[in-house]
Amino acid sequence: MSVDVLTHDVSPDRVFDRTDELADAGHEQVVFCRDVETGLRAIISIHDTTLGPALGGTRFFPYRSEAEALTDGLRLAQGMTFKAAAAGMPLGGGKAVIIGDPRTLKTPELLRAYGRFIDTLGGRYISAADVGTTSDDLDVIGQSTRHIVGRTTAAGGSGDSGFSTAYGVFCAMQAAARLTWGADGLTGRTVGVEGAGKVGVHLIGLLAEQGASVVVSDPYGPALDRVRDLYDDVRTADSVIDLPVDVYAPCALGATLTPATVAALSAQVVCGAANNQLLTTEVGEALRHRGITWVPDFVANAGGLIQVGSELQDKTEEQVLAGVERIGTTVSEILTTATDHDVSTSAAALAVVRSRLDAARTGR
Repeated sequence: MSVDVLTHDVSPDRVFDRTDELADAGHEQVVFCRDVETGLRAIISIHDTTLGPALGGTRFFPYRSEAEALTDGLRLAQGMTFKAAAAGMPLGGGKAVIIGDPRTLKTPELLRAYGRFIDTLGGRYISAADVGTTSDDLDVIGQSTRHIVGRTTAAGGSGDSGFSTAYGVFCAMQAAARLTWGADGLTGRTVGVEGAGKVGVHLIGLLAEQGASVVVSDPYGPALDRVRDLYDDVRTADSVIDLPVDVYAPCALGATLTPATVAALSAQVVCGAANNQLLTTEVGEALRHRGITWVPDFVANAGGLIQVGSELQDKTEEQVLAGVERIGTTVSEILTTATDHDVSTSAAALAVVRSRLDAARTGR
């Protein structure tokens, strides 16, 4: 096991002196991890520990380059800081990425090696699951470190957080729909769900139960087959972002909201589970100018964090559920503030985040 920088080509994508939007993000610590024997190449990014230890999932993904993995990890870690602060959790923001295809690279030995790296941080970073990792994987990682949440219930954890994330998004979407269309909310509305993974499939079920008309896209054929098997009335499509839908729900990877896609959107509400949905912060203003209500991702998708983070506080299932449902109230407050002050919803949400972080820093 060694701690190392994977390559020396960091000129455009380094941690310090970046030229992109992450230049002033203020990450506290970034650790590059390599275990030659298992093929592990991982990057752990700790953004901010003002409110508590940095908690964030481990994403196992076949990035095209180390630079791409680093940028994704840095952005996701910052998003976790925002998410924890907006949700009122006593946690900081962090994220880890493992470079490679989990279908071919993931082994128990690799996961245990990764756990040893987490353990060297002494609790500054706590991992949960993310794209490419599961509660079963966390059980294995947990053989090398105790700084893990979201393990299976058999191992003493709260299990997979996919439903909690989906339910939080549903509560957020319902709040936005009621402010947009009135008391009926999502009933009778058409929702385009992009991504039918472990969060998206739960969201589809909640929307169908509410009486929404759902159309789903996912490049992974078996995911769509599963949706068809579960829900007779749900339609599938190659893409949903450009369809005539009332709500666009990005639930796959981020950065799908760009100047071009915003210009083509017919949806009046955008609310989904994906992290970092905006390509740049300016896209939030573009949505506002088009009259499209965007629920900031770090507010809407906090349900999973609320579930696994509650393990550290020994909260009951009822308390966790109540915490997830409060996302809807938070969204209503943020959207109302944005309207009253004529600012973007992202600006209104970030004001809440800054207020909580500033209060914590002042109280130190």
